Amino acid sequence: GLKKKVVNKGKKAQLKFTIDCQQPADDNIIEPKDLEKFLNSRIKVEGKTGNLGERVLVSREKSKIHINAEAPFSKRYLK
Repeated sequence: GLKKKVVNKGKKAQLKFTIDCQQPADDNIIEPKDLEKFLNSRIKVEGKTGNLGERVLVSREKSKIHINAEAPFSKRYLK
């Protein structure tokens, strides 16, 4: 499941996404740590991969992956 929250902080809008990996992890389809590593390596900031900086933060909490990003950020990466 994918959930989205928008939080206004100053001028830049913060986008918060949560990916729940519980069922795929239970079925041994994918490990949440591998998905976290994949997202870190694939998300582009200003047209470059591996350039997350402080604009995009990917973190993992057991089987949930949290993505905090400054707008503009495409949800396409997470689908």
